[in-house]
Amino acid sequence: MNGSADLRLSPLDGVHRAAGARMVPFGGWDMPVSYPTGTIAEHMACREGTAVFDVSHLGSLELSGPGVFDQLQAALSNDLRRVRPGRAQYTHLLEEADASVVDDIIVWWLGVDRFWILPNAANNAGVVEALPGCVDVAADRTLLALQGPTARSVLSSVSPEAAEVGRFEVATFLWRGEEAMVAGTGYTGEDGVEIALPNGLAEGLWEALVAAGAEPAGLGARDTLRLEAGLPLHGHELGPGITPLDAGLGWVVGWEKEAFRGRDALRACRESGPKVRLRGLAVEGRRPPREGQAVRRDDLDIAELTSGNFSPVLGHGIAMAFLPNDAAVGDALTLDQRGTDVAAVVVDLPFV
Repeated sequence: MNGSADLRLSPLDGVHRAAGARMVPFGGWDMPVSYPTGTIAEHMACREGTAVFDVSHLGSLELSGPGVFDQLQAALSNDLRRVRPGRAQYTHLLEEADASVVDDIIVWWLGVDRFWILPNAANNAGVVEALPGCVDVAADRTLLALQGPTARSVLSSVSPEAAEVGRFEVATFLWRGEEAMVAGTGYTGEDGVEIALPNGLAEGLWEALVAAGAEPAGLGARDTLRLEAGLPLHGHELGPGITPLDAGLGWVVGWEKEAFRGRDALRACRESGPKVRLRGLAVEGRRPPREGQAVRRDDLDIAELTSGNFSPVLGHGIAMAFLPNDAAVGDALTLDQRGTDVAAVVVDLPFV
């Protein structure tokens, strides 16, 4: 095993290293953060063409059998009655006591009584604990994300069947005679799909997608892409002390359900109203703003950045922060970037 013996390796680890990827620890895995082309080139490949990401660090839990629909309804915030088998749904697992977001999750509804739950890598254990009977199948599959405006065209040249999946649909397809799954989901703000397939097939599919025009991209580009798209990252815009309402994600809540974990606490938050609101900040200059930097108004600290970076599309810094409710779009603020005051303006999300 390369790197720390405590880190899990993707089935594509050898492919990444052969391509010259820079590897970093992430959520207990050793994953590629970038390739020799660099994060900005990988980012723009996704915005303008097609990028392929190894996202095998994400969790994969299977829950099947009689009663699992009701079990998920009681555990997760969103309402599965809004969708049907063959669809995916974004949802949250909340703390019972204060409705903080334990994890934000994609659920794949594969059959009447069969679901896949995809937690964030660092939160996998907490989701397993909340869903008794689920089976961790992460060791048996590889997860790829193919994203970008030409992603479906690239995929069609490799698997026309897989390319037909619609947005937030889930389907099976055959790749070299074995069954794989594809969902019309992603984390970049672009069209695309995510694919789960047996480990033994992963290298062949990766190479076929690259040969068809997909640019390998690492976690660095995945983060700048999700930031431009205004998408929250657990541990930054979601986590302890942060409810879905604070993050502007009330649409992830199935208020019409009789019960779900954290419902009473979240209802109390709704009645009192969130005290802060997640906002975007357009930052002057090319210097990347960073998490934890102070946001100031009239020389008073009013917040800290939850995420920040350089935007390859916009050509300047962008960031997110939980600002007081009276902060409005167009307000001029200041960031403390290592002792230097940098101008910022409140903007709507997403950035692009």
